[in-house]
Amino acid sequence: MDVDLAGLVDIYASGGQPELEQRIEDRLAITPAGRSQPHYLLSDGDGNPITGDLDRWPDLDPKVSERGAVSVLDGVPVLARATQLGPDLRLVVAYESDQAGPVLRRVALVFLIGGALFVLLVGLFGRHAARGLQSRIEQINAAFRTPDTVRTVATPGHARRGDEIDELADHSARALERVRRLLEAHREASDQVAHEIRTPLMHLDQRLVKALAEPLPDSVAEKLIEARMEIRRLVAMLESLLDIASSKARRGNLHGLHPVNLSEIADRICNLYADSAEESDHGFSWEIAPDVWIDGEESQLTRLMTNLLDNAFKYVPAGCDITLTLEPGPTLTVSDDGPGIAPDQAERIFERFYRGGSSSAGPTGSGLGLALAQAIAERHGLTITLQPADKGACFRVGRGSA
Repeated sequence: MDVDLAGLVDIYASGGQPELEQRIEDRLAITPAGRSQPHYLLSDGDGNPITGDLDRWPDLDPKVSERGAVSVLDGVPVLARATQLGPDLRLVVAYESDQAGPVLRRVALVFLIGGALFVLLVGLFGRHAARGLQSRIEQINAAFRTPDTVRTVATPGHARRGDEIDELADHSARALERVRRLLEAHREASDQVAHEIRTPLMHLDQRLVKALAEPLPDSVAEKLIEARMEIRRLVAMLESLLDIASSKARRGNLHGLHPVNLSEIADRICNLYADSAEESDHGFSWEIAPDVWIDGEESQLTRLMTNLLDNAFKYVPAGCDITLTLEPGPTLTVSDDGPGIAPDQAERIFERFYRGGSSSAGPTGSGLGLALAQAIAERHGLTITLQPADKGACFRVGRGSA
């Protein structure tokens, strides 16, 4: 309003009254868009209209250029300012005050739309950045999950950004490479040691066989047979240690696993042990759910079941019952109603070379059966635990510890 009034005063000063009247008429002929509606009145000294759309002079003093909120045109609220242009000429400019609402609403709408677009763009950029970061970290996680198949996670040269993620990827790649080399060195050393020890033992066994073919006193032949049994025990113990080391080294590694039907393996093993149970005077029963599958190695899973059954038949006295159950999950349970395991031994039965003394035959074997069973279970993402039982011992193999 003040700017409009000042502009009209300048027009009067430069072009006189005729130019001022023409400019007022031009402005009234234009309907403003997006701003308040203006009203004008140019009158003589007595308030008689000369030009403009107002029909009477508002209650404002032009001599002091008074400004105020008044009503014109039968009640239209306006904000007006009056000024004295000459001794017999005065001007009032008014703008409708209730027209500011639409302008403010439009301004608010523009800010709202602009703010929403800004937030949307920031959100899209953030999501894109987060997905890129997630993808780069997932490459590192995938390398740690499958270290045998993903040799490096270092970012290629053309895609490097030089940030902390690239630095982490480089450290991870070097760490995985070191672990891979250590594992390969461990396996090579283990295989070499096994070969160097097993080969002379087998040669010694062959010499004993040839010696037994010769005529010997009974006492000497008996000693040679005992020596052969000891050699075979040492070879079996060595193979068990290598199997334990191999299983623990591949713990959590899914490479090389394929679907295996545990139900078929368990049924085959139970039928084989049924004959042994009759000879040892043990009661043996089994309950196997059909089509229980797991991703694993058939030879190792077979070894796991046979070790648990061997342990039961070895330490459970004749006349006791042994039960094997297989349920979906998978959950394998081998239980008996024998003397059980003493509380002070329960914490150590899975240690290597630990041999319990609860069997009637005394402590026998190498003490690696349960340790190997535990290593094989962990290799397949399973746990083996000794469950509480009212009588006897109960070994459970499954996912979780319940």
